[in-house]
Amino acid sequence: MGKEADVDQRLHRLEVTTRGRGLVDITGQVRRWVTDQGLMTGLLTLWCRHTSASLLVQENASPEVRTDLEAFFRRLVPDGGNGLYRHEDEGPDDMPAHIRTALTQTQLSVPVADGVPVLGTWQGLYLYEHRTSPHRREIVLHLLGTL
Repeated sequence: MGKEADVDQRLHRLEVTTRGRGLVDITGQVRRWVTDQGLMTGLLTLWCRHTSASLLVQENASPEVRTDLEAFFRRLVPDGGNGLYRHEDEGPDDMPAHIRTALTQTQLSVPVADGVPVLGTWQGLYLYEHRTSPHRREIVLHLLGTL
């Protein structure tokens, strides 16, 4: 029977500043942090601590993908101010932001191999800001793995 590897875990809070509604590429920041931890094999969990922003794995090559995605969500979940929603405590983009978050995800799991997140050639990690004004968002990164 082989020697069992020691399991280690790391936790980090990543702060992301948004410019308003849209996708913010966080792949580089996440990749750098994972690499700096020195764990070779494991699982990375990303957790968005907000109800009006979410996380996505999406194509990172063509900006038109992000433009089309936002146009689709604009048609699917239009802003309020027209009696469409009852909850508009923080403005006409408030309830649509919550719906967009419910339709996407606030948690991602990404395998780690050879010390880096295992992403496909055209995959990037994104914070998806659903509010129209700029915000500071927090993503918690939890890495569980072996040296």
